[in-house]
Amino acid sequence: MIIIASYNKENTIILSSCIITIVLLFKYIPKNKVREAHVPFLFQQTVTWFFGLLVVEKNFIKYPYRPYFKKSNKSGFSFEYFIYPALTSLFNVCYPEKRGILFKAFYTFSYSGAVTLFEILIEKYTDLITYKKWSWHWSFITMSFTYYLSRLYSRWFFKSLFNKGRPPFLNL
Repeated sequence: MIIIASYNKENTIILSSCIITIVLLFKYIPKNKVREAHVPFLFQQTVTWFFGLLVVEKNFIKYPYRPYFKKSNKSGFSFEYFIYPALTSLFNVCYPEKRGILFKAFYTFSYSGAVTLFEILIEKYTDLITYKKWSWHWSFITMSFTYYLSRLYSRWFFKSLFNKGRPPFLNL
């Protein structure tokens, strides 16, 4: 029998977010694109490991409630190492490759905006994250940038799928 020691809104949000993320992965990543989803997932874990720890150690952001790895890591483990990398996989697998640059920019900013909006609500109404020397626009900018980086990396990694004789950054 599993006993849940403390059941609060923070635990509910973390658990719900993880479950929703898993459902989204199963629903929107076809079996034939699982390999294409793994690469941006692992890439984003690497990026968020570095930048996530940097902003926490520089006291820009604080995660007051951390149910996992409290003594080893000051970052928000669930978001930094599962939810955001999984969203990056979805971003890359569903990327509108054949659309125009404006639509691609809108697509990127929509992903960043949705995650930023969720983060703003989490910051305002819970103890999962606290902005110290940070604000929502920095989250939006860094997420947009890391989504773009993950796209560049995925295109480079799978260059045989995307190679059209131009550098990857021009084909975005």
